[in-house]
Amino acid sequence: MAQIQGLLTLEQLAEHVNRGIIDTVLVVFTDHYGRFLGKRFDAEFFLEEAAKGGTHGCDYLLTVDMEMEPVPGYRFANWERGYGDFHLVPDLQTLRIASWLDRTALVICDVEDEAAHQPVTVAPRSMLRRQIEQAARLGYTTMAASELEYYIFQDSYRDAARKAYQGLEPAGWYIEDYHVLQGTREEAFNGAARRHLKQSGVPVENSKGEWGLGQHELNVRYSDVLTMADRHVIYKQCLKEIADQMGISVTFMAKYAASGAGSSSHIHLSLWSGGQNAFAGQEQLGPVVASNIFRWFLGGWLHHLPELMVFYAPTINSYKRYQAGSWAPTRIAWSHDNRTAGFRVVGHGQSLRIECRVPGADCNPYLAYTAALASGLDGIANQIEPPAVFEGDIYSAQHLPHVPRTLRDATDLFEASEFTKRVLGAEVVEHYARTYRVEQAAFDTAVTDWEQKRYFERI
Repeated sequence: MAQIQGLLTLEQLAEHVNRGIIDTVLVVFTDHYGRFLGKRFDAEFFLEEAAKGGTHGCDYLLTVDMEMEPVPGYRFANWERGYGDFHLVPDLQTLRIASWLDRTALVICDVEDEAAHQPVTVAPRSMLRRQIEQAARLGYTTMAASELEYYIFQDSYRDAARKAYQGLEPAGWYIEDYHVLQGTREEAFNGAARRHLKQSGVPVENSKGEWGLGQHELNVRYSDVLTMADRHVIYKQCLKEIADQMGISVTFMAKYAASGAGSSSHIHLSLWSGGQNAFAGQEQLGPVVASNIFRWFLGGWLHHLPELMVFYAPTINSYKRYQAGSWAPTRIAWSHDNRTAGFRVVGHGQSLRIECRVPGADCNPYLAYTAALASGLDGIANQIEPPAVFEGDIYSAQHLPHVPRTLRDATDLFEASEFTKRVLGAEVVEHYARTYRVEQAAFDTAVTDWEQKRYFERI
């Protein structure tokens, strides 16, 4: 596959199909959890039919739980309505080589209603597109970057499942944050990931060891926000499948083990207009010199974070990550180049941007970016002032508001919010509240290993 790389036009795909280099096209979209779902097409049939006409998928796929079980109680799709189809429309701007797979290309789809051919409002990519369009109406494009962290284990996914995910062997055996020697030991995997991402049209900046045993971060180049969300989900799929091929495993859980560091997905955002960073300016905001657009965007993002927390922290496990002294934020505050802050302002002038450190590696990027944009744009519209900049250890600042502590708390805030209903639509809020309630209920009825260890003998 070395002779072809990156993004493809239909003409280039046809050429590679004729030469026998590609014979399969993976046609995908993401569900609520950010997982790729879709079909593998014969490449010739894709060129003849699906590239222009798209394909179909069962609408239950936007109502299933993590185990792929259809869940009752959704208006969008249910047994009473017969679980019909929706239309998957390939976004040909995303057509690319999937270099980690044999003779395969990949394209990401938008999800449309089968009859009206309008975007399905509850589909994650549709939701982000709606916020991008709102920003465009105000004259802005959005630039973004995700910084994803993950743990590597020597156990295969199948062996990890057999062990009930207990007693797994980390790829590293001491903390390796920026440590090159320990990082070299995992380079067979991380190097392959960097190369395959680059060859698949996801430009890579670097990778490095992180604070946990076998924990790493791999960063890709920033881009417009939709492209970044696409890169994010391709990145996760690529790394999981490379690990599977190597007989090892990676996890993007927000908190794999109570004793280890959590895995984050810090997201960076800036607004641009006329080829210039709209955050740059001459106003003094604490130690930051910026525009009022920056000021109000930051104010809105901070103000609405609790109401949209479910999009940054979508699982039960997400909330185990928010612990003092753990590199994960616990308080809703902003600061300049301060890693104890939930919102860390970095760069200056044209590079000025906001880094939100709240999302975990388990977030769906389409939803996380939707939440960030909706919040920030509302801040601009209503000139929401941010709180005063905080300097020092935010972990010890007990007077600052805490991030929501559980998925149940976050779902309550999301469902009760008039803001979320206004910017997302009442049907979207109802739909996703149902998703998070189902996840909470599944946990509430589960018997965990913690309970067995604590109570088996001593109760």
